[in-house]
Amino acid sequence: MEKSTNIGALAKATGTKIETIRWYERVGLLPTPARTSGNYRAYNEVHLGRLSFIRRARDLGFSLEQIRALLDLSEDRERSCEAVDVIARQHLGEVDRKIADLQALRRELDSLIGQCRHGNVAQCRIIEALAPTVS
Repeated sequence: MEKSTNIGALAKATGTKIETIRWYERVGLLPTPARTSGNYRAYNEVHLGRLSFIRRARDLGFSLEQIRALLDLSEDRERSCEAVDVIARQHLGEVDRKIADLQALRRELDSLIGQCRHGNVAQCRIIEALAPTVS
């Protein structure tokens, strides 16, 4: 990226939608850029690096709060990375819980599908399992 660039070029360079870049600015994850004489946003290498960091963290499933904390921690290069490790380990725990939930969901769906008798809908175990019990 050049010394200063517009939002379209930043969006293209990072694979981020323009609306998302503006939203990241509004919520304080991305610093407000300087303005050109024509009042256009003028982004620089700092914006590119920070937005790339945000995009990668989002790709890994970190929440916006976690990303904000990681960005804050990344600004003190001499600090111990223990706090970063804590955030990453907490996120890994969340991922493991989601995987366990998805595996349980898969087992339940597999069981329902396995009960299929290939009859008609009136006798369908899947529809039966989804229908509320009426007393």
